[in-house]
Amino acid sequence: MSDEKILATIDGANITDADVDAYIRNMPQEQQQYAAYPQFREHVLKQILAFHLYAKMAAEEKMDETEEFKAMMEKARKEILAQTAINTVLKDITVSEDEMQVFYKEHPDHFAEPESAHAKHILVDTEEKAQEIMDSIAKGDVAFEDAAKEFSSCPSNAQGGDLGEFGRGQMVPEFDQVAFEAEIGKVVGPVKTQFGYHIIKVEGRKEASVMAFDTVKDYIQGTLLQQKQNEAYNAKYNELYAKYM
Repeated sequence: MSDEKILATIDGANITDADVDAYIRNMPQEQQQYAAYPQFREHVLKQILAFHLYAKMAAEEKMDETEEFKAMMEKARKEILAQTAINTVLKDITVSEDEMQVFYKEHPDHFAEPESAHAKHILVDTEEKAQEIMDSIAKGDVAFEDAAKEFSSCPSNAQGGDLGEFGRGQMVPEFDQVAFEAEIGKVVGPVKTQFGYHIIKVEGRKEASVMAFDTVKDYIQGTLLQQKQNEAYNAKYNELYAKYM
């Protein structure tokens, strides 16, 4: 598709594919995904045309000479001036590598990863049923995951009983104790909780740790940049308040 393709002309001004693309880029992300669809592009073109047509109508009817229009223009002028000034105040603010390293070392709690466990389970109503399933798994008659799909009443049954990773305290106490103490890979149970009887297999555990600097570097940079920009903004505001008020 050529950016130079002319889609419409109004008062000698051409509207091209490039204009449509530019308009779409300013739309919400969830709408931009439809950019390749002809019907969507036609809809966007109609919006662009409407903008030009209504503007032409306003000019012909001399709406730009009304007090309402002049007030709106003055408000827009001030908003643009203010934003330009703010951009000037903030444009040279940066965050150094050393500043990020200091923040990282002084705020380890910000980047702490608590210990976690990864477990699968099978949930049934009775202890007898749980024991029967455990015996079948132990004898090799059925795989743990297949038994979960067939017998477990937990929605995780669709994933073979896989609960994914979770932190200490996220599960009920009886389940939590097994998840963080049982031998990894061993089938444990029946474990009674308020939900029924569980057969549990711990897939793995992670010790509490601190995320690596490189992993959180962008977050730290964004945080410090925001802080420094706020400080500069407020300092300039106080200076201007003292000067003009």
